[in-house]
Amino acid sequence: MTYLDNPLLTKKIDLLPDKPGSYQMKDKNGTIIYVGKAKSLVKRVKQYFTRPQQGKVMRMVMEIRDFDIIETSNEKEALLLEISLIHKYYPKYNILLMDDRMYPYISLKKKGEPYLKISRDDKDKNYYHFGPYPNSSSAYKMISLINKLYPIRKCKTLQNKPCIYYYMNQCLAPCVNKITDEQNNQLISNISRFLNGYDTDIITKLKKEMNDLSQNLEFEKAQEKKELIDVINNVTNGQKIMFSDHVDRDVVSYSIRDGYIAIFFLLYRKGTLLGKKYYIEEIEDDIDDLVENVILQFYENHPRPKELLVPNKQLCEILTSSLDIMVYTPSRGKKKDLLILALENAKQTLDTHFMTARLDDDVLKLLEELQEKLDLDKTPLDIELYDNSHTQGFDCVSAMVKYINGVKAPSLYRKYKIRQENSQDDLASMKEVLTRRFTRLIEDKLKLPDLIIVDGGANQVNVAIEVRDEFSLPIKIAGLAKNDQHETDSLINGETGEIIPLDRRSPLFFLLMRMQDEVHRYAISFHRHNRDKSHYKTIYDDIKGIGKKRKEKMLLLYPTIESLETVTKEELINILPSQAIDEVLHKRDEFFKIRKENNDG
Repeated sequence: MTYLDNPLLTKKIDLLPDKPGSYQMKDKNGTIIYVGKAKSLVKRVKQYFTRPQQGKVMRMVMEIRDFDIIETSNEKEALLLEISLIHKYYPKYNILLMDDRMYPYISLKKKGEPYLKISRDDKDKNYYHFGPYPNSSSAYKMISLINKLYPIRKCKTLQNKPCIYYYMNQCLAPCVNKITDEQNNQLISNISRFLNGYDTDIITKLKKEMNDLSQNLEFEKAQEKKELIDVINNVTNGQKIMFSDHVDRDVVSYSIRDGYIAIFFLLYRKGTLLGKKYYIEEIEDDIDDLVENVILQFYENHPRPKELLVPNKQLCEILTSSLDIMVYTPSRGKKKDLLILALENAKQTLDTHFMTARLDDDVLKLLEELQEKLDLDKTPLDIELYDNSHTQGFDCVSAMVKYINGVKAPSLYRKYKIRQENSQDDLASMKEVLTRRFTRLIEDKLKLPDLIIVDGGANQVNVAIEVRDEFSLPIKIAGLAKNDQHETDSLINGETGEIIPLDRRSPLFFLLMRMQDEVHRYAISFHRHNRDKSHYKTIYDDIKGIGKKRKEKMLLLYPTIESLETVTKEELINILPSQAIDEVLHKRDEFFKIRKENNDG
């Protein structure tokens, strides 16, 4: 059923206002299955029913039988209302950050004998709070270190006699001794400085004690001091100051791939990297709206920093207003480098997700499912995947990876340098590679694969079939095809030409993505291992604004011309100056224009 078949939906869509607000999609039982927000309710809601949808959004739209709206005065109110309704109804198609836990703090008692404890917030006014820390383990290691360095009270309840810590010179024994306010205040001051990152004082003190003990030939005690210095360095190693201003700031970036998004947080507290958080979700809506939603939910359960760095300026205004903190996109310097670092992490996190998701699935059953989808006469236990890849200098190589019983067989991988002159002609490259491969299979009397999967559309599949038929080989052919957003979303049955949609949540989809990633990875590693760097020309050469450092960064993030295919100007704006972005994208578009002309021809 579509909304055109539902008189209620048709009528309500026609009555939608051109105003900001929240909308709540309902299923046949009246259950809210999705909550969204919009600058214009009429434009946003109508898009669901008038545009072709895929994946998660398509499944949701198929379930919608009704919707409600709540108008608001502005987009900020709509966003805050959206978050409130999500937490009220827990709709199944919304991103829900339900498993977040607060980071721990180390809390130091303000008055009386100094006392340390772990807290999950910084609200208790009787304590100074330091952190937060990445996890409880890090916080407890720090407390253990402070207990060795400073003679503070260890017991929650005072006893009537000194404990072992007193005899180890790690406690002043307030249980039996009168400790002056001056002594307590000095301890609190020293511990506060140490927890704020100023460890030089205590290390200098310990080194002097170590040297004095050595000169007095008390080598065992000197060794104890050295070991304590080593412990300080080990515990505080991950807490070095990155920014001298000691400001709390977070950095957020994201990467998109095949209908999924990875949103990555780098968390800095008092200038020190606290830790990282990331969320991987199937894309459900407008990207900026989705990122706004995740960021707001995140800070409902985590302390807000003073500054938040985000990858594009469209996010700044509404997040600044909603979070009441400074949100901006830096244009240069160390802060811009942090955005690039967050982007690198997001890309790597998403790639790792595709390579590792659903690893515990029964692979043989998935191969049986693949057999059924492709209508094969036997389970494809021996699969070869092929991929053409272009270096930044447009030189083409091809790679083949083999899976036997669903498991990688690296010793049987093969790589090819394309010999034909027009390397931008993918069809000719595929024909050359398969011709060489089939010739070797026949000459060396090697076992034939059950299935060959080419990474391309119908034209690539047709070329593979043409070459196979020339050799009269009983090998089945299939292809992995992309949609208009350059996302892999379907299989092509080479024997029938049937396009078979893939469910992005299915175990088979993730198995095929792992295989596709592996052939991509192998092709790229071939580039990096074999190219002569001194003569290696890239798309980034001879562009004003791209020097050695920026070129290295771009080659790290986008090593092949294919990796630039779906990149937007907004994604590159944190790496390159505007004029350089325009020239890179122009070169890229010219390349793909020529490739399309060759392949269509």
